[in-house]
Amino acid sequence: MNEQSGAEVVFWTARGRVQGRGPANGVTAVLGIPYAAAPFGARRFREPQSAPAWGGIRDCTAFGPISPQSAELPGAPVWRPGDEDVLTVNVWLPEHTHDGALPVFFWIHGGAYTFGSSAQPDFDGAALARGGLVVVSCNYRVGFEGFGHVPGFSDNRGLLDQGSALRWVQENIAAFGGDPGNVTVAGHSSGAGSVACLMAMQQSKGLFRRAIAHSVPNAFYTVELAAAVAGRIAAEIGVAPTAEGLLSVPPQALVAASDKVAAQCRAAPVATIHAYDPVIFQPVVDGEVLPADPLRLIASGAARDVDLLACHTLEECWFLHAVGAVREVTNEAELEEFAEALRLPANLVNDYRTSMPDAPVLDRYLSMFGDAKFGEYTTRLAEHHAKAGGRSYLARFARRRADARPWHNADIPFAFGNLDALGAEFLTGGPPDELDHALSQRMLCSWADFAATGDPGWPAVTATTTPVKSWALPHDHLADDDTSPFRTQWRNVRFDLLHPRASGNRASDRQGGTRAQPADTKSRPVTASMENTR
Repeated sequence: MNEQSGAEVVFWTARGRVQGRGPANGVTAVLGIPYAAAPFGARRFREPQSAPAWGGIRDCTAFGPISPQSAELPGAPVWRPGDEDVLTVNVWLPEHTHDGALPVFFWIHGGAYTFGSSAQPDFDGAALARGGLVVVSCNYRVGFEGFGHVPGFSDNRGLLDQGSALRWVQENIAAFGGDPGNVTVAGHSSGAGSVACLMAMQQSKGLFRRAIAHSVPNAFYTVELAAAVAGRIAAEIGVAPTAEGLLSVPPQALVAASDKVAAQCRAAPVATIHAYDPVIFQPVVDGEVLPADPLRLIASGAARDVDLLACHTLEECWFLHAVGAVREVTNEAELEEFAEALRLPANLVNDYRTSMPDAPVLDRYLSMFGDAKFGEYTTRLAEHHAKAGGRSYLARFARRRADARPWHNADIPFAFGNLDALGAEFLTGGPPDELDHALSQRMLCSWADFAATGDPGWPAVTATTTPVKSWALPHDHLADDDTSPFRTQWRNVRFDLLHPRASGNRASDRQGGTRAQPADTKSRPVTASMENTR
């Protein structure tokens, strides 16, 4: 419930009263509300614990501190040693609500499971709130604090934080006018990977009704690989990779050591993929929090009661290349080495050469890498969900201008209605024009409609057909994707867990690629067939 005194609105939560800012332009924002206790001191590396109650009215007019990281993003706060109360949520709600509770849109930010926060300007929830939603976003532990391997502790603390924030929504969102029975969890990049995990996790059952996943990355670790990464980081600092050793290291030292290990991965990868994409933190298939690769679990029907809207961009990896996040490949020999490292069949390399005859090697590499890392995994997620009995929709972001590619993250400012946000121009390729604003409105409405009703406005994927909505200029279009050459190239490529790079010669390295299965049985409680990942 809430109480109003003049222009000030106070909301009652289970832990105490909070007051935000606004209303401004029809939206009230309540920022930095603790959903769990600070995960440091005696709670470090542990599952999230209940936030302490507070007396009086808590000032919630500013975003809370962010998780330990080295990133400095435009318009967003940076982490500083001593910032510990990092598990907070933000709520945007319309000033005038309709009769009854509103659908809830819960956002999980991306950032390679290593950086980012809910305070980034392009994630402001005001425009979506004006579209008839109560919008919630959360901070969660990233990097080593959230996903580093510590013996005796969960490997997926960041995912558990997200689940704790969703439980906060169930307990408190009615006080903000939201419907706890109509929650849509959404995310992009590693946030979308988190969404896929939450769909598959037993701990999150019943916490949301729908899911939106933009650019889901194909990257999940075995316990063995997570331990190998932690060993590298511990060695960089000079401590044992034990709970005692890692707990003795302050967060800032783990951040610095993690950055060094990631930088060294091009020459000395922990997993084969790290030579090309040095993201060293991923969700871990630990047999407990995450029983298997989400794609397999979803293919087995584990989330058939959740509606899914999946989307990816057409040229995902051009963004990662532009910011120096992936290795550059410029000749045919390097391209073949890349394909071998990812265990991609030779005919796939030939297919890209045929379909892009005039393109330089770099473009073919980025196209193949983007499809391997995001596009095909996202598409299969939608298809397997439909085949397992769930309701599923698929879209692709194809908006292109002379100075802008449809690359990774470019779709998010459009869907949020934040084309003018600080930093958005780099993602979208320059100042928006009228056609861009119209496209943004269409995408925002599709999110709002899906969150409200489960229908974004185009046909659902079925067991035999894959209709795809292409967001484009000047007009969108709908195509049937199940027989397209774009997909035929990938039919027989499997997606499996990532595990440590084998030592020795090239032949042994091939056995240590992304297709091999984890050795320890704790990482393999998979009930779905291997064929389900095709």
